[in-house]
Amino acid sequence: MAQQYLLLFICCIGLHYSNAKYTPDWASLDTRPLPTWYDEAKFGIFIHWGVFSVPSFHGAWFWPLWKSSNPAPDIADFMKRNYPPDFTYADFAKDFTAEFFNPDEWADIFKASGAGYVVLTSKHGEGFPNWPSSHSFNWNAKAVGPNRDLVGDLAAAIRNRTDIKFGTYYCLSEWLHPLYMKDKASNFTTQNFVKTKTMPDLYELVSKYKPEIVWADMVDDLGSSSYWTSKEFLAWLFNESPVKDTVVTNDRFGQDCKCKHGSYKTCTDKFNPGVLQKFKWENCMTIDRYAWGYRRNAVVGDFLTIHEIISTFASTISCGGNMLMNVGPTKFGKIMPIFEERLRQFGQWLKVNGEGVYSTVPWSHQNDTVIRNTWYTKRQMEKEGTVVYVFLLSWPEDTVLKLGAPIPSKQTEVSMLGYPDKFVWKAGPGGKGIYVTIPIIPWNKLPCEWAWVLKLTHISN
Repeated sequence: MAQQYLLLFICCIGLHYSNAKYTPDWASLDTRPLPTWYDEAKFGIFIHWGVFSVPSFHGAWFWPLWKSSNPAPDIADFMKRNYPPDFTYADFAKDFTAEFFNPDEWADIFKASGAGYVVLTSKHGEGFPNWPSSHSFNWNAKAVGPNRDLVGDLAAAIRNRTDIKFGTYYCLSEWLHPLYMKDKASNFTTQNFVKTKTMPDLYELVSKYKPEIVWADMVDDLGSSSYWTSKEFLAWLFNESPVKDTVVTNDRFGQDCKCKHGSYKTCTDKFNPGVLQKFKWENCMTIDRYAWGYRRNAVVGDFLTIHEIISTFASTISCGGNMLMNVGPTKFGKIMPIFEERLRQFGQWLKVNGEGVYSTVPWSHQNDTVIRNTWYTKRQMEKEGTVVYVFLLSWPEDTVLKLGAPIPSKQTEVSMLGYPDKFVWKAGPGGKGIYVTIPIIPWNKLPCEWAWVLKLTHISN
């Protein structure tokens, strides 16, 4: 009997250590493989929503632009004209009402966009959690303003109505939190803010809502991962958390982390290098060219056109990245028509061209050697061999499209996604390149109106 207990004890110890796969250091954490779903998804939606949606002026950075040592003149004038002198940022919270927030409606819009994941702001640099945080008494969406759990409501709708992965953005630091300012003044030799706010929040957020993306950020890029105790958190996230097998994280868990460590790298906002990277990366970008949150004073020219969005996306996925496209809802909880239109247009385009997008990988060439602003992806298929997808961002002006990068074989076929007929082609000089005869296609017969994807099968390179 004693031997049986000893054997059970040894087995339990072995099970414990086999589960504790990752240790809290970058050498270990960086060995965790990227869950395949993330690379296959290619496209996600970012949502910047919070108290900053009330003034809806300059987006999410309204507060520091107002209260900095050199405040933005237009914000100072805006506050002087519209609010009493003693008005504080906290006074905006009561007007963050979200009375028209319908999470099912949001979920349906996101599904129509073709997105594979959604990342909701759970807390930005203003420190206002969009869930009833146990560590933010009376300054959260359940206690003031919406009086509801915004994170929980959207998570439930996304999971009940779609197959989209749900994720959360969480800003580690806060612009004017006294404990963070005290830690910063000590040159981060103290950790009062981390121990009482940041990490308790993060553990609660993951345990309660099980986000499959934990998107960290810092308002000032200060504080090392050791100050934030990020490595300990990530080891728990990958070893013990309820999403340990599927969760992915970005690279903003400390100033020593950015563009170096993480399931994928974001490096800078709107990072789009235009060349293949050695790591998985994400282009987090905005439909509004100038802000991450909703702006009441925006004009139509401030928003990317659908062609600009598709162009950005094609260059991103060709170079191995994902695109995380931001929308900014209003204080009353609506995704404004111009954002919804762009999302639905993009989804319409993806319905036709998704074969060249989802689960593809970068090809040996990212863009063409002859035609500028033409991008490539590829996949390996059992019957068709190497399949290369060509993203044409403008309709060819000539009757012959001369692609310099692909090398055809005798079995090569050329077609267009969404169009029923094969295209006539011939090899370029010396068998290199493909010269495609472009048929005369009535504009109303084209599969989509913004950009087109050619499919090349049995390619030799």
